[in-house]
Amino acid sequence: MFRRRRREEVTEPEVPEDEVSEDLGPDDEEAWDEPGDEESWDEAGDETAEPAEAEEPREAGAAGEPAWGPWDVADDVPALNRVDFGSLQVPVVDGFEIQLNIADDQGPLIAVVRGDSSLQVQAFAAPKSDGLWEDVRQEIATAVTEAGGRAEEAEGPFGPELHVRVPGEQPQAGLQPIRFLGMDGPRWFLRGVMTGPAAEQPAAAAPFEEIFAGLVVVRGDHPVPPRDLLEITLPEEARKAMEEQMAAAGDEGFDEPLNPFERGPEITETR
Repeated sequence: MFRRRRREEVTEPEVPEDEVSEDLGPDDEEAWDEPGDEESWDEAGDETAEPAEAEEPREAGAAGEPAWGPWDVADDVPALNRVDFGSLQVPVVDGFEIQLNIADDQGPLIAVVRGDSSLQVQAFAAPKSDGLWEDVRQEIATAVTEAGGRAEEAEGPFGPELHVRVPGEQPQAGLQPIRFLGMDGPRWFLRGVMTGPAAEQPAAAAPFEEIFAGLVVVRGDHPVPPRDLLEITLPEEARKAMEEQMAAAGDEGFDEPLNPFERGPEITETR
């Protein structure tokens, strides 16, 4: 069911630009490489570029073994009921809400929510040659410590991850836990941000880890600069539900096609 909700966001600590490294993270526009840089853009249309070696698609787990992602769309992806957001396909799990949020400083992000815990996910373009997660972890850790928080790396089910504590905003006091997950894929980087009890309690985190493992990234073949967000599109069912909600609220018809990324009601799917 799609319904209208008040927008609730969890943002990363803000740090003055002159106090952080030049590469703050995937959502820092200044960190993106310029389009003219060979490292920045995929070499589409560049006749002098050496062809990239095709990566072997991963296969789902063997009999008796759990299938564990996240997955590239070219992999042998295990069948699950997923919501298609274009560049991201998100598993649907009973008792969890799937929300599409718009954050001014981070762009569109998808959040999976249950109770006080949430998992926010975003997919970014990455270079063919190198992954982004190692550098991004260091950049986030630097920003957190300079903002008065604490950060430490840990080994998790998806490899290295970052556990941080940041100063909470009212009415929350003290340092609040946030857990950063990351996965480097073929020409993409997937970031997950876990908050609430799931950020530090293994039992609360387990179902969110399974959802993260079931994500599918659809990179596409078009050139995109590294660290640029991959395009998120609104599912047709959600779009229709949003239009019906606005019509029921007394809004008049749209003169132009609805832009789902204009600030407005949040789209939530509840299963």
